[in-house]
Amino acid sequence: MAAEQAAMDRLRAQGWQVLAHRARTRWGEVDVVALKAGCLIFVEVKARPSLLAAGEAIRPAQVRRIMNAARFLCASNPHWVHDRMRLDVCVVLPGNVIRWIPDAFRQD
Repeated sequence: MAAEQAAMDRLRAQGWQVLAHRARTRWGEVDVVALKAGCLIFVEVKARPSLLAAGEAIRPAQVRRIMNAARFLCASNPHWVHDRMRLDVCVVLPGNVIRWIPDAFRQD
């Protein structure tokens, strides 16, 4: 919870509007959903001792779950007006150090 709160505080400080926290779907939960300037982001928050540990904690099945949950949430919330979206990872390291990985799951 503290890591998720730190992520939301960072987003708000950067001008993002937090739309949902712990948004539950049948595919699972999305930690944070936020919107800014037409960009809708779905954020997976990980509190870990290192970036490596955070990366190891996110398995392909979890990425699919987050993507499915994001699609469901977009369909369920047509008032979330956006022209682009991305899936970010926020890693909260010891000492409340935040590392943000935008568009973490892009598959080009």
